[in-house]
Amino acid sequence: MKISVIGAGAMGGTTVEGLVKGNYFKNEDITVADPNKQTLQKFRKMGVNVTEDNIEAAEKSDIVCVVVKPWLVEVVLRQIKDVLAPQRQILVVVAAGVPSSSIEEWLGLSCPPLLLVIPNIAIAQMASMTFIAPITASEKAIKIIVDIYNEMGGTLITDEAHLAAGTTLASCGIAYAMRYIRASSEGAVELGFKADEAKQVVLQTLRGAIELLTATGLHPEAAIDLVTTPQGVTIKGLNEMEHAGFSSAVIRGLKAGLK
Repeated sequence: MKISVIGAGAMGGTTVEGLVKGNYFKNEDITVADPNKQTLQKFRKMGVNVTEDNIEAAEKSDIVCVVVKPWLVEVVLRQIKDVLAPQRQILVVVAAGVPSSSIEEWLGLSCPPLLLVIPNIAIAQMASMTFIAPITASEKAIKIIVDIYNEMGGTLITDEAHLAAGTTLASCGIAYAMRYIRASSEGAVELGFKADEAKQVVLQTLRGAIELLTATGLHPEAAIDLVTTPQGVTIKGLNEMEHAGFSSAVIRGLKAGLK
């Protein structure tokens, strides 16, 4: 099976990095298309096929992934329309806010089985949270795409109506998590740790929280109860954060991504 990724920007490029690290495809079965020669050189060194020709990339693959800015999706799809083969290909479009109805209108009868997919940039480290909305794909095609993205992190099959929420929760959400890491690291420096030590401590603490919740299945609040004691420092710190609107700020930030 062969796959092409059209667009090697931040999201497309990290997707290719994840595909290369995975075992689902051989490197020679991965093709990257992008107009930037310097970008292509980077991926050529990884042992994948590269081209500046979107049509060439689309024509030779079983799975065609269009990973470009939303305003470029129509241009790319109309460009490759005549070489798409609905009977043998799967089309994956990674572009927030582009409705399936528009994609189907642009491609008409040339539209292969279609899935809308929203990963995040941790896909390069095989740790993405990816939302998959099957539009016209068969169960077989859905399984193929889910298996591919599961190798590069975790997936959730959802409907198209929830993709925007998924984007703000996981795709934008990774930036929100980074902001917490930065703030906590800066606080650690104020407490007397060196900057590198502070980041290391915060990252390991987050790993521990994630592993604890994953292994036990505890609700976050139940896990918090395990480390809060009467008149203890933990509850004092938590309450101070809530006085400053911590939980409310997180929720408002997520909801702002939908506006």
